[in-house]
Amino acid sequence: MRKYQLYLIEDEFAAHYFGRERIFFQLFHEHHSSDGELKFITQKQIIYITKKVEVLKIHSLLQKQLGKMKGFKADHGAYTINLSGKLSMARLEVFQDLITVEAEGSYEAETAFFEVLRKCESSFIAIDLEHERIGWLKPIKERKFV
Repeated sequence: MRKYQLYLIEDEFAAHYFGRERIFFQLFHEHHSSDGELKFITQKQIIYITKKVEVLKIHSLLQKQLGKMKGFKADHGAYTINLSGKLSMARLEVFQDLITVEAEGSYEAETAFFEVLRKCESSFIAIDLEHERIGWLKPIKERKFV
């Protein structure tokens, strides 16, 4: 099973650390595996670099864009996509600080969720701590200077 934590990164940090996403991964991994004072410090850093998720906006977009999709189900604020023909399942939950996605099988179900989210915000970063993967849902275009 794949488990992702999606955070909305403040624009200035997203732009500054584009291409150096491992720094974000190290911070979130350190926070997840620490306790005591280090956990408190990393929590403060995470709060500083992240934005609050607009929960109602996300719920509305998911319902609007995926509501008619076969295999989509909403249940008490959690959303599930089950594509039995493609053996793909994903579950998404929205919180004020982050969004969690759990997925199994092929990538189609989680990709449907990611497509909706990347259209609504440009600085979502997805972190899979267990498999040590990190990436932007919508890669930031580097500025070209002439």
